[in-house]
Amino acid sequence: MKYFFDRITSLLGLIFLSPLLLSIGFAIYLTMSDGPIFFIQKRVGRNGKLFDIIKFRTMVVSHHGKSISIAGESRITRLGAFLRKYKLDELPELWNIFRGDMSFVGPRPDVMGYMDLLKGEERKILELRPGITGPASLKYANEEKLLAAVDNPHEYNDLVIFPDKVRINLYYYYNRTFYLDIKIIFKTFLRITKIQRDFSNFSLKIF
Repeated sequence: MKYFFDRITSLLGLIFLSPLLLSIGFAIYLTMSDGPIFFIQKRVGRNGKLFDIIKFRTMVVSHHGKSISIAGESRITRLGAFLRKYKLDELPELWNIFRGDMSFVGPRPDVMGYMDLLKGEERKILELRPGITGPASLKYANEEKLLAAVDNPHEYNDLVIFPDKVRINLYYYYNRTFYLDIKIIFKTFLRITKIQRDFSNFSLKIF
């Protein structure tokens, strides 16, 4: 059921959101003419297979690449900050879902390197299709701001946030249901549209 829901809903999303997708692409073309409209990067997918994730570009082209993003970084453009705040930069991932690389709900796909940190039972997470949203994504909805508030963002990410995401994603692996996926999608929609006021300390009750 989840597989067919992902394929059908992503196709409908691409069709009905095409005016918005075109508008964002045109805005990037006008204001960020130093590079391409889309950001494409290798990510770790189901069973450790690499795939090309596609997003709207939110950063300047000439920057030193980092594995994590921090709120307020100079490499993030003004338009890019707006797109990232409302997760509009991730809309092109509907194509990844339609292709079967991703799902609407699942662990966020990591860059190469973090997969090697998964040990033993934790590697069961790789059996899941990565998602646009998920329980860990909801808990760390303000991850970029959280990282900006600590002295060593990379260390905090590796020692605190990443292990907690692994714990949450492993819980999701054992307790996932179609109903839970719909619940996560709904809560994600509420957060993005700001129907709920404060998600800074948000986490699902099941955790």
